[in-house]
Amino acid sequence: MSDITTHVLDVSIGRPAAGVPVILEILKAADWKELSRGATDSDGRLRHLLAPGSLVKGTYRLTFETEAYFNSRKIEGLYPLVTIVFQVRNAKEPHHIPLLLSPFGYSTYRGS
Repeated sequence: MSDITTHVLDVSIGRPAAGVPVILEILKAADWKELSRGATDSDGRLRHLLAPGSLVKGTYRLTFETEAYFNSRKIEGLYPLVTIVFQVRNAKEPHHIPLLLSPFGYSTYRGS
């Protein structure tokens, strides 16, 4: 099944980041259109951001509301939001976009 999934790992504690709010949007005619929102589960995952069969070619944006996560841990982080913009060129392939997070840095990659 082609889908967009994500997970967040808090590398500062070596554990999944549970409860991180995430918004998925697609770029349409120079504006962003929200497709879905949710929060990571206890394993730091958000498995299905789209309904089956609704992934199309295009430019997508995932926004992670990291300030809410850090506030829940009583930690001050540098980045209140982390935004990842990526392209779907083949809508038949799954797109897993992980976030490696710490209070003062982050990185991302295309996962499997």
